[in-house]
Amino acid sequence: MTAKPTLVMDQHFRRVDELFDEVSFARLSELCDIIGAVDQPMPRNLFEAEIEGMDFLVAAKPKLDATEVARSKQLKAVIEVSGTFQEGLDYGACFDRGIEVLSCAPGFQYSVAEMTVAMILAGGRGLVQEHEAFRAGREHWLSDEVASDFTMYDQSIGFVGFGAIARECCRLLAPFRPQISAYDPWLDADTLAADGIAQRNLDDLAASCRCIVIAAAPTDENWQLVGRRQIERMQPGTLVVVISRSHLVDFPVLVAAANEGRIRLAIDVFPEEPLPADAPIRSTPNVILSPHRAAAVPGGRHPIGRMIVHDIEAVLAGRPERHLQSADPARIAHILGAPAMRAKATA
Repeated sequence: MTAKPTLVMDQHFRRVDELFDEVSFARLSELCDIIGAVDQPMPRNLFEAEIEGMDFLVAAKPKLDATEVARSKQLKAVIEVSGTFQEGLDYGACFDRGIEVLSCAPGFQYSVAEMTVAMILAGGRGLVQEHEAFRAGREHWLSDEVASDFTMYDQSIGFVGFGAIARECCRLLAPFRPQISAYDPWLDADTLAADGIAQRNLDDLAASCRCIVIAAAPTDENWQLVGRRQIERMQPGTLVVVISRSHLVDFPVLVAAANEGRIRLAIDVFPEEPLPADAPIRSTPNVILSPHRAAAVPGGRHPIGRMIVHDIEAVLAGRPERHLQSADPARIAHILGAPAMRAKATA
């Protein structure tokens, strides 16, 4: 009998049952001999003992330097399960060897898009604000006089970053016939237009959309991409949904605009987590606050496990299709900076 390939799983801080449903993990066990897969960090000496024999590495924070990549003569793919490509892996050495590097980021699209749409609907219709007014005896019975409320039907919605999460949001929002715009320097106008999406520059998107969703992955280049200039251009009552990372917005300016009543916010991610008890936004009106739990729903991360199984099957069968996100030199240089391509791994 042919020996099964070896998969080393060092997924901690994730739990195994967080990533895999029973069916997916059983199938993965049929495909590979799994080493690790316990809900605690794998000691580095135990990991190093497996380097030469592993065919796949699944890890929250993969760490392999160029020397270790050279020793990994059977390694076919490295799969990260934290949600983004990170330093710690010598990407250049992997690319030189033809070792695939894959990210679980697409596995978040369903649960995060669901939360995003929930925030859009609740924010647009003022559900949280009216709930609080109701508790204080200030509710607006049968009233359409709350000027900051708006319908999602035929509404202008703009996405900053148009990746998997934004695309799934558009699919869920389709029955409302929204007018979708996007700012994403990685996509050209023709690519967006093929999906019925208008490409806009950042200033135009800020000024023209009643709802703006921050959905881009953080990079060195997009720190506070949505800053004071864009925030000051927003229409009165604009709803800003921050669902990817607060890294992309000038957070104090955004909160100040909500405090002044100029815009509404719905936020799942914060500059400091957990949020300090005295953080000003805790007492800011016009906000919906969620403690970084867009993907934190039972089974919400199980698509990651199913994608891992699919892609490992595809690698073993020599098929090219991937459900996970593939790394390439341009993407890694964009996310981590060119120096991360080489010699950034640490033990």
